[in-house]
Amino acid sequence: MTAVAKKGFFITLEGGEGAGKSTLARGLQQKFEEKNITVVMTREPGGTPKGEEIRKVLLSGAASKMGSMTEALLFAAARDEHLKEIIRPALEEDKVVICDRFADSTRVYQGYVGGVERQMIERMDKLIVGDTQPDLTFIVDIAPEKGLARVKLRAGRTDRFESEEIGFHRKIRAAFFDIASRFPERCIILDGEQTPDAMLEKAWNALAEHRGFAKE
Repeated sequence: MTAVAKKGFFITLEGGEGAGKSTLARGLQQKFEEKNITVVMTREPGGTPKGEEIRKVLLSGAASKMGSMTEALLFAAARDEHLKEIIRPALEEDKVVICDRFADSTRVYQGYVGGVERQMIERMDKLIVGDTQPDLTFIVDIAPEKGLARVKLRAGRTDRFESEEIGFHRKIRAAFFDIASRFPERCIILDGEQTPDAMLEKAWNALAEHRGFAKE
């Protein structure tokens, strides 16, 4: 198991397509910076040059032809470098890390929905993530139909996951609810259909209760 002398605070954002994770991430970043708290913003897959290259392969759909296990291994490879190069160094410097998607997305997309055995997913998590688990995970929930409608309004074409049929996205939503029930000590579900300001306020209040950031 990989260990890290973690000093900072690790926040991950999860949820279905078009839920509003990126908007929430930017809002939280601004809140922290207003309090002179250093924030590192990152995402998965990605975060590093090699990770971004893997992201292109995954979101293009090229890896999906080889199955969910191949996708899970690619995510794991990108995550390993991401942790070593970005996340762990930032935490060791007592910074706040906000990551748009992390290991829970692998559990959901490749595990619950893709069919990779849970035991295998958790073994990879133990090997790659080790003790560097999120301190707090916000799962932004939205009805798949509404989330996909938001995606269609964005410029550019849909990626490998966004282009899946509605049944796929309903399974994703149900899987994230199950993740929240499995890890209640760190997972908080937010309503992605509320206004961005309202969602940010609830997230910030949760952070205040969890570690008192809002009071610092």
